[in-house]
Amino acid sequence: MLTADEITVHIGRGAISWQGDLRGDALLLRLGSPLQPLADVGQVVDLADQADIDTLYEQPRHDWNDFELAPGRMALCAVAQPLRLGAGFAAAIGTLSHLARVGLATHVCSPWVMPGWDGHLTLELLNLGPATLRLHHAMPVARAIILVMDGTPSGASAHADYGRTGHLGSRYAAEFGGEFKRELPVTATSTAGT
Repeated sequence: MLTADEITVHIGRGAISWQGDLRGDALLLRLGSPLQPLADVGQVVDLADQADIDTLYEQPRHDWNDFELAPGRMALCAVAQPLRLGAGFAAAIGTLSHLARVGLATHVCSPWVMPGWDGHLTLELLNLGPATLRLHHAMPVARAIILVMDGTPSGASAHADYGRTGHLGSRYAAEFGGEFKRELPVTATSTAGT
């Protein structure tokens, strides 16, 4: 894990690009734009169908100042400052403990930022607490620690679908969905007792 001084040196050398603040030995991640709430669509969403996945997302809010996140609800939000990691670096994101203690999770289940990342990170904001939480644009919510890769990373490059502020939602089916669209064999059903 890099220290604040080491992060600053690598920023100066151009190996990492970050214009935001540091907090301790980590990047301080602030809410930016857009913010995109997830909708309760009232139906099953097929993760092998990109159009089905896309029904989950409400229209992105680009000019937002505050947003009320109800218990059990989720919204996606771009980090205010873009990040670029050189091929020799990775990062891990964690919620600020102050916010975790009121029930806010800011990067659900996927803490890793892979080598070669270039763009705006997207945070998955989930209210796990009992009260509605008011979020504010530019509020600090998470930190990212920078890790030095050991060895040569394979295929370090920016992700084609993520990192641009217009692409906050999942592109799972677009990348993997075809694997699940095969025809299943028809099986005979039992007619015993008729």
